[in-house]
Amino acid sequence: MGTIAQLLIGLIALEHFYFLWLEMFVWETTGRKVFSEVLPEKLFLPTKGLAANQGLYNGFLAAGLIWTFFISDPLWKTYISIFFLGCIFIAGIYGGITVTRKIFLVQAIPAVIAIIFVLAS
Repeated sequence: MGTIAQLLIGLIALEHFYFLWLEMFVWETTGRKVFSEVLPEKLFLPTKGLAANQGLYNGFLAAGLIWTFFISDPLWKTYISIFFLGCIFIAGIYGGITVTRKIFLVQAIPAVIAIIFVLAS
């Protein structure tokens, strides 16, 4: 797999570990600043458990992408990379439609660019 593809996978994994941290550990502080445009102030405490659940899923996506760095078979590495990037792409589309367009830009666009580089390498 090409260097650019691996770099993009690493960056997207880091992004999703950031989402994990944001949604699981600092939802009521930093999360409040990040999501203030889509969620009223009074809902951060009641949605803490929901956000933590989302964060956990983001952590699984990041872990799947990190896993690809340890796969030696090139074909298997490509398939696993495309699977996790595809999940992120679909989640980004859904979030962009149901929550805010920003999710599409931050999540779906980088994933599809990475998929293109994975397939091209």
